Amino acid sequence: MNDDQESSADIRALLGIRQLILEGALQPGERVSEPVLAEKLAVSRTPIRAALIRLNEEGFVEPSPSSGFVVRGFSESDAFDAIQLRGTLEGLAARLAAERGVPADLLERMRGSVGRIDEALEEPDPERDVSVYVRLNDEFHGLLWDAAQSPMVKQAIARLVRLPFAAPNAFTLARFSLPALRSNLFYANHQHRALVDALENGEGSRAEALAREHSQAAATYLRDVLAGREQNPSGASPSLRLIRKSSGA
Repeated sequence: MNDDQESSADIRALLGIRQLILEGALQPGERVSEPVLAEKLAVSRTPIRAALIRLNEEGFVEPSPSSGFVVRGFSESDAFDAIQLRGTLEGLAARLAAERGVPADLLERMRGSVGRIDEALEEPDPERDVSVYVRLNDEFHGLLWDAAQSPMVKQAIARLVRLPFAAPNAFTLARFSLPALRSNLFYANHQHRALVDALENGEGSRAEALAREHSQAAATYLRDVLAGREQNPSGASPSLRLIRKSSGA
């Protein structure tokens, strides 16, 4: 297996397990079985193990007292707070980048990521592997953090995105099968493009506002999914059962 294939298998395993968690197929407190997941997702146990380590770092699972991992549970406030935190820090990164000036080659790489994300989203096949989209979206956000030219800000964001729901791809599932998800991803990439324009023009306030607004794409998708949970409690659509309904909500 070459490096690209191995990377693709790792991403498929990560997205597949995350989707099982977000859809409620794996319940909070449930022990996660590596052999069962490997068979269900049609990958070897090696990428499954790597994915579980990553999900533990992100906070979606936690070590079991006996062995392996169990699924964690969260409140709605936990999820929205994590999204807002990322928006705040990425907004700061965007403002600094615009004010300090982004090198032309870095801007070109950001535009290239935006264009390739458009291409990745064009294919409507619900069975399509989305590992290309995940890599490109991670690439774009990484370039934004670099553009700030601030090791302190980049380090703070790197720590933040390990929190549950804070990573740019936290709500990207294994397939583009959900209309709400596809629509959200198209709009998010439109925001990517507008953000690059603001950076190129040195518009610090606008860049900061766009980055903050961009993080809200995840919040909007989460609200849609939570609304679906209320309308369809049997779980025909993803329900994010690991997120407890907030008291008084």
